[in-house]
Amino acid sequence: MSHVVEAIYENGVLKPERPLPLKDREKVRVTVESLDAGRHSVLDIPPVSLGHVLRPAAADDDLLGEMLEGRP
Repeated sequence: MSHVVEAIYENGVLKPERPLPLKDREKVRVTVESLDAGRHSVLDIPPVSLGHVLRPAAADDDLLGEMLEGRP
């Protein structure tokens, strides 16, 4: 069974924002994903056009710059 719940990390302890349907002392696996809005993932970068990818790269190409354009 899987549950997604937001939590606050405070003084070394994760505190869920709502009760969890767990038995006392039940062992669980925890995966932590930061909700910090200031961080970005590589998956946030929009793809570049295929025309730029299919031709051989030139020395003055800025593919990373093109991928980052329009990124918040």
